[in-house]
Amino acid sequence: MKFERSKVDFPLWRKKVDKSLFNHNGTAIPMWACEMWCIPRIFSKIKSKNDPNSKVIIKFNDSSHEGQVTKTYKGRTNPVYRLWFEESLTIELKRNYLMSYMRSLEEGLDTSDKSDPKKIDIEEKIPFWEFLDIEFDKNSRVFHFKSYYFQEPSFPNLFSHLIGSPSIEKIGDEVLGKKGSRIYKQDWKPRNDLELAIGEKNVIYKLIDTKNRLFYVGEAADLVKRLLQNYPTIPNWNYFRYDVLPDELAPFRVMIERMVIRDFATLMSNNKEIKTISISDFKLTNEKIDK
Repeated sequence: MKFERSKVDFPLWRKKVDKSLFNHNGTAIPMWACEMWCIPRIFSKIKSKNDPNSKVIIKFNDSSHEGQVTKTYKGRTNPVYRLWFEESLTIELKRNYLMSYMRSLEEGLDTSDKSDPKKIDIEEKIPFWEFLDIEFDKNSRVFHFKSYYFQEPSFPNLFSHLIGSPSIEKIGDEVLGKKGSRIYKQDWKPRNDLELAIGEKNVIYKLIDTKNRLFYVGEAADLVKRLLQNYPTIPNWNYFRYDVLPDELAPFRVMIERMVIRDFATLMSNNKEIKTISISDFKLTNEKIDK
């Protein structure tokens, strides 16, 4: 049973979590909520996210994010207000509402005829609902996002690791029909998480040994296969990170690796006589460094 919140500081809109939060980094605000929050008065002349007066702050899970409120028109006279936010908040929402996000991906990958009147809605196929409470402090122009209800994920640890991974981001780009080249960047991960990187191809990676203060740069067609090999110059690495390159850069992957190695050689001690302005006590352990 879910009990009602005992502490609500500002006027509240309880929004059902849907794909708009994940796909568009924002959501339309219903007119009744706009009136309740005095949005038409506060943002009466705002049209673009670039307008400084559109800026707001959004707080969620003890973190703050930048946002914007904009106004467009549906038809000639009906205003539509939207709340936009940073990609960092989108990622947090994906992590918090894992099941809704996975369901939105499933809907996007459904290849059946979406115009078919007999097509079953994704919420009927996979029935559950999650809710996000949105409060607005009009005096300080701060939105407060608070999770009211979320569905327990089937595989919580696996899903939380996959959110933000290149594999999931690629699926998201496919669902949204995003075109063009993109480098999928990752944060540092402990060595124990290597098995979760299965399927990552065409990468530039870095290894770090935090105990012995060692650093290594490499490239790989298959990340996991490469990192399961031995590294004599950094055998006890305990963290790794990687960037997945677009397919068209695969022929230039080694060239990019050599450039990155040379860049780091100018910033930390190394095995070659490369002039260094040291910014770290770590040592670059690569044996092949271009001069």
